[in-house]
Amino acid sequence: MLTLLPGVGVITVFLVLPSIYLVGMAFLSTGPYGLPTGPVSLQAFRELAGFGFLGWSPGNLYTLLRSIGQTLLATIVVILIAYPAAYYITTRPVPWRPVLLLAVVVPSWTNQVIRSVGWMNIFAPGTPVSDLAAALGLIAPEMGLFPSRFAVIVGLVYNFLPFMILPLYAAFERLDTPQVEAARDLYATPWAVFRHAVLPQTLPGLMAGTVLVAIPAFGMYVVTELLGGGRSLMVGNFVARQFTQAGNWPLGAAGALIMIVVTLIGLKVLRDLGRRLGGDREVVL
Repeated sequence: MLTLLPGVGVITVFLVLPSIYLVGMAFLSTGPYGLPTGPVSLQAFRELAGFGFLGWSPGNLYTLLRSIGQTLLATIVVILIAYPAAYYITTRPVPWRPVLLLAVVVPSWTNQVIRSVGWMNIFAPGTPVSDLAAALGLIAPEMGLFPSRFAVIVGLVYNFLPFMILPLYAAFERLDTPQVEAARDLYATPWAVFRHAVLPQTLPGLMAGTVLVAIPAFGMYVVTELLGGGRSLMVGNFVARQFTQAGNWPLGAAGALIMIVVTLIGLKVLRDLGRRLGGDREVVL
């Protein structure tokens, strides 16, 4: 029992107490300098819903929906790339697997700001990638792919791809290959083989990777701030600006609280989806 005390203490000090303080701040009024003050009020949540002294505005709602949409799109793209990549690594000779995994992980050792600035340079006007997009008629000749929602999605996928490949690789290493071969011998289509023989076995890795990708992507700040150029702001940017530029701490706390609620709902949906896809298998998140 005593061995649990250090861990419980760390969780209490760095997670529980700040969360309680955050929740309390969200239900306070905004002082003259943006700091929380009495009395207890729902003012922050009214502002978060878009109600201000000029009436109602859907801007905050659009930010929430944009955050959910960009997170879902980035997660789907990450899954589509990570599945074949993880499978490819597991089919390579054993000595090559650590090298390929290292190649996947090494980019994440670089600071996130530096990686985002790198993509800014790649997608800037006049670069070969932007010129190709302009030649294909995707953008105007004088425009670049940065800043744009496309650049934000690319940045999210690039940053979180390793967090999907690694859990899937671990799942593929435990794959029951005879079961897959049996499905092929019974003339199952490639999709049927994947759906009934591969997906149920790799589902724990997929669920773990989805959590590792979707949750931090939903609250992302750096990538959307740099690559979005103010056009694709997400909830993380909104919360940060309330504590820094706008000077409205209760509104920022309310936004953070909504992020927590949406994250918990997403985890519940993932758990139910994993239970449905896995059949009798219990997928623990």
